[in-house]
Amino acid sequence: MADHLQDMDWDGTYRGDTPYGAEPPWNIGEPQPELAALIDAGRVRSEVLDAGCGHAELSLTLAAQGYTVTGIDLSPTAIAAATAAARDRELSGVEFVADDITTFEGFDGRFSTVMDSTLFHSLPIDGRDGYVQAVHRAAAPGASYFILVFAKGAFPPDLEQKPNEVTEDELRDVVGRYWEIDEVRPAFIHANMPAEMPLPSDARDDKGRAKMSGLLLTAHKSG
Repeated sequence: MADHLQDMDWDGTYRGDTPYGAEPPWNIGEPQPELAALIDAGRVRSEVLDAGCGHAELSLTLAAQGYTVTGIDLSPTAIAAATAAARDRELSGVEFVADDITTFEGFDGRFSTVMDSTLFHSLPIDGRDGYVQAVHRAAAPGASYFILVFAKGAFPPDLEQKPNEVTEDELRDVVGRYWEIDEVRPAFIHANMPAEMPLPSDARDDKGRAKMSGLLLTAHKSG
């Protein structure tokens, strides 16, 4: 299996060194709609871990609604931007930590909800197991785990720079080693992709963003 992200410079990406302009395409200015629907449905409980938070619109939205949230990301640039946004919005109950999500420690048994908003497919393939194990360690007994990820085929097969898309079987295999899987279903990921970028589907949402093929996994920690 090809690994498209082994040497990815994530801090450079958040500094604006991308083919798409100053903002990465996954920064849509709000939580991914699939995850926003979970929040609206009451599926999220404090404390929340936003795994691979980036600029952290998910964390910031949750904090504005009264949740206690920790966002962790590898990029110090992203963490600085998220921290500044929380300060500007006068939000309490949210903290951001620059750390490697595949090895982080210090939060054992803390989180009642773990949310992965397009992180899993952004990891090197050999980092997936460590990541899922690390967030399991940080989760409280009975915690919920949600992963929104690009499905296999979301991008053209000959595209050189793309995420490590996954099949349902791959997702179940990695996550199921540590978590009890409740459901995996088709989902959409919304992204600010250039109109000229060749994609298998030309579906757009009402804001003109690409709607790309994904999977939404729901799991829980035993106990």
